[in-house]
Amino acid sequence: MPAAESHTRWNARLVGLVAVLALVNFVVDSAVTAPLLVLPEMLDHFGTSQAAWLNATAMLAGVMWAPLLGRSADIHGRRRVLVLTLLISAAGALVCAMAPNIWVFVAGRMLQGAALAAMFLSVAIVRGVTAPRLAMLVVGIVTSGSAALNIASRFLVEQLAVEFGFQVLFVIAGIVAIAMAVCVRCLVPESPVRTPGSIDVGGALLLGGGLAGVLGYISLAADLGWFTAGPLALLAAGAAALIRWFRVSSRKPDALIDLRDLGRPLILTLLVVFLAAGSYQSMLQLLPLLGDVSAHQELGYGLADQGSVALLLAAPGIGATLGGPAAGWLATRLGTARTLAGAVVLGSAATAGMFLGASQLPAALCCGFLLGVTVGALGTAGFNMAGSLAPPERQGIVSSLVMVMVSIGAVVLNFVGAAVLTSTATPATGEQVSSAVGVLAYIGIASSAFLIAAVLAVVLVRTTGRGRRYSGGEREGR
Repeated sequence: MPAAESHTRWNARLVGLVAVLALVNFVVDSAVTAPLLVLPEMLDHFGTSQAAWLNATAMLAGVMWAPLLGRSADIHGRRRVLVLTLLISAAGALVCAMAPNIWVFVAGRMLQGAALAAMFLSVAIVRGVTAPRLAMLVVGIVTSGSAALNIASRFLVEQLAVEFGFQVLFVIAGIVAIAMAVCVRCLVPESPVRTPGSIDVGGALLLGGGLAGVLGYISLAADLGWFTAGPLALLAAGAAALIRWFRVSSRKPDALIDLRDLGRPLILTLLVVFLAAGSYQSMLQLLPLLGDVSAHQELGYGLADQGSVALLLAAPGIGATLGGPAAGWLATRLGTARTLAGAVVLGSAATAGMFLGASQLPAALCCGFLLGVTVGALGTAGFNMAGSLAPPERQGIVSSLVMVMVSIGAVVLNFVGAAVLTSTATPATGEQVSSAVGVLAYIGIASSAFLIAAVLAVVLVRTTGRGRRYSGGEREGR
């Protein structure tokens, strides 16, 4: 394959590259969002109420995989690491499909979580082969273009799951990941840019293990008690691992995440992404639970008798398809920081609208669509903002930080939301289900996080010179 070339305008080679990378990001959706379609079935199959463990484990693994693979891409090549990422994800999906119990399933989800790296590696590849202004639009198409495929696949997978069981979803995800690994190896050029250094595997294990301990406490304590010995021991172990990671990372010359090299604009960007993406992912986790409860149960919420789960999850897919490219186009005119702030404000309004959408399908579909627009714009603007603050040789690791914050935000708010639902559950039709108080509190937490993100986004606009336009090689906020 020839070395990467710099594209200044659209041409056949660039269109082909965008098509391949958009399909690669379909693998990310199959690992993260698609399992939400069969979340109630998985809960029943494994006999558990721990929705966050089944859903958010892949995101949790992404916290460890993202910086590890991002750093590896800068050192060994972005295409090579992207192929490895897809193969790891395929292996994890097949483990999930054959899992005899929840613990093997969770292990498979940890492997499948490597797919999250595919998104930021695709962004790094795009920024390496396109001119800065064109890259903003292309990043939007690559990160959101796969959402168009997701819309149709939602209904197909839902029908296949009814006929063959939820395991078929993971078989399909594994096959698609393998196919895309072959396509990337044959069609995507390798980046000639390399960064000397080593890979901090220990740092990745400390970071991932620490977060697993803290979030495991949040999940288990809701059932076992907030002050019982087991969950408290898990919390202590997780906190100790995170403290150790922070201390080691502050001194290591080749730390996985160099905390000394994060400027104020990048820190603000990461915080906005953490809160906003986490809120969005938590709302996605709530949708299938709303769709599994009927209004006839008189719990104060429920959409089961108004439409399918696939329909609820298709609305965000449509929005994301439009939001990503629109954010790339707006960023060249308004500035990346302003575009990011606008996306967060829109997400705040859409999340607040779910107070009504919890019981009314039209409102849920409208809010779902707007949340999709938000996440499409958020991903595009977040990656573009972070990429504009990094030199070419650090695009991989800096882009991975965006994915790390997406993962942490999703995991934190998913687990917190699941804990709220579990602790406020009420008996109905012979089983424990979420109460209206729990559902409304869940939406309130997500809305609050979005509002805080909006405030930080406004600060970011002011910090970066009121979001001035990006031109040439200039980096915003410098």
